[in-house]
Amino acid sequence: MSEDTLKIKAFSVKDIVFDTKYRFTDGHLAIPETISTSLPADFESITIRIVKPHHLDVQTNTIMDICPISTKVLGKIGDGITHTLTGAYFLITGADTTGIQLHDFGASNGLLKDKISLGKAGTPNEDDYMIFFDVLLKPNFSFDRQLVTTIFTLADQYLQPIRNILKMINGRYADETHEYSNESHPGKPKVVVVKEVAGQGAMYDNLLFPDEPSGMTNGVSIIDMNNFPVLLTPNEYRDGAIRAMV
Repeated sequence: MSEDTLKIKAFSVKDIVFDTKYRFTDGHLAIPETISTSLPADFESITIRIVKPHHLDVQTNTIMDICPISTKVLGKIGDGITHTLTGAYFLITGADTTGIQLHDFGASNGLLKDKISLGKAGTPNEDDYMIFFDVLLKPNFSFDRQLVTTIFTLADQYLQPIRNILKMINGRYADETHEYSNESHPGKPKVVVVKEVAGQGAMYDNLLFPDEPSGMTNGVSIIDMNNFPVLLTPNEYRDGAIRAMV
């Protein structure tokens, strides 16, 4: 397969339930109700919730991230083969025990149906399941870059076993397959899309080129790159080369 070609194979999620182990069989996803690692000192608890389609009359803490569940099977970000789940999204939310929201400036806490816009680019559709990774911190926490990175890393570690299962599924059983090529058109106008990303610190950070689509491991912070411009191919962007933390 050409390095300029990205093939994304999608597997539909029919339902999600809690179980003691991660499983994905015939569209049925099972996930544990707790995380397997011990909590850092600033953390009071982490709660995993499953929100079913059309059951949005539930309270939520501020939504820090909406993440697709995808994994690299062959190649690196932007080429090769990616497996992804459709019908399910992963959301990171959080507050402290006094009710202070972790993204207090522009917080989206409240009734979920009033705080999320469905069917948009990067948001769940009305028939999708949502897995909530809800972080509750102790009072007087220090909201700095390290804390935000820790929250997102713990969430990423919770997701990784699902990705590992996806890696092992035979691609011929995918419900959908999409192939994208970085095409060149000599003699035509050259088009560049400029995307401005946050790099001020704390939750205003973006990781580039993680090992997994929209992942954390081995991603490079735009802050550590001194907010220097980075050139991405369309397929790298499409495949999750940027992990936003704001």
